[in-house]
Amino acid sequence: MKIFVSNSAYSDLEDIEEYYRKEGVAHIGKQLIEAIIEHAQVLLDNPDIGRIVPEFGEEQIRELIHSPFRVVYLRGPNSIHIIRVWRSERMLRLPDEGET
Repeated sequence: MKIFVSNSAYSDLEDIEEYYRKEGVAHIGKQLIEAIIEHAQVLLDNPDIGRIVPEFGEEQIRELIHSPFRVVYLRGPNSIHIIRVWRSERMLRLPDEGET
């Protein structure tokens, strides 16, 4: 099992870092990103640990909650594709095919 991070999820992580930098607490942003990445490692041994994303109701689209963020991933047979890292209060929209 391998974990891949889509361009959209990578951009989300960059946005998180930028937000905290602008707030004057860059170290908090970096710590948060490191914690999110570390938390996602649990998917290597437990790919179905995340709940099915309610907005989609698809078995293969799941999420880990790393408060206050949702780490949304696509569970494949031999891989995990992290597709978004969003604030938990946001409704999700998957990226168009050309955006990942």
